[in-house]
Amino acid sequence: MAFISTNDFRKGLFIEIDNEPYLLVENQFVKPGKGQAFSRVRFKSLTTGNILERTLKSGEKVLLADVEEHSMQYLYSDGESWTFMNTQTYEQTGLTKTQVEEALPFLVEETVCSVVFFKGKAISVTLPNFMVFEIIYTEPGFKGDTSGNITKPAQIVTGATIQVPLFIEAGEKVRIDTRTNGSYVERVKA
Repeated sequence: MAFISTNDFRKGLFIEIDNEPYLLVENQFVKPGKGQAFSRVRFKSLTTGNILERTLKSGEKVLLADVEEHSMQYLYSDGESWTFMNTQTYEQTGLTKTQVEEALPFLVEETVCSVVFFKGKAISVTLPNFMVFEIIYTEPGFKGDTSGNITKPAQIVTGATIQVPLFIEAGEKVRIDTRTNGSYVERVKA
């Protein structure tokens, strides 16, 4: 068992609380005028997706979660299970809808993802930070209407809707940031 002090907290750490794995998503160090310093911390459950907020004393130790991340390729879904294959051992693992729910809007076959395992069991999926998708439908932009950061909705091949600049048209490819719910990054030349 490995422990970590609140002084060493950083975003992205895996922590175990009550035999459940959590991801540290936010850490705010507070030093009041009087009294001991403390950390306001937000954790996200890797099994349920719920957010847990805790206040921990400065220097308090918490248990690091026994997690492993494996690079796995998404193969297919039968509607009940999403199947991923380890790119080195070719071993296949099935995940439930709740485990892949956050990745679903941008999950396409053959995408190589990071799958998190807790005590040998797959529990969540993380997509690559940037992905390229083809726009299959969007309203046409008006010529000359390019002032400001005006966006319009566009549908990508997965069926998800993202916001793109007015000059993007159907058939073009765009790079999106999956960490920010598919925010537009740039147009990709074919």
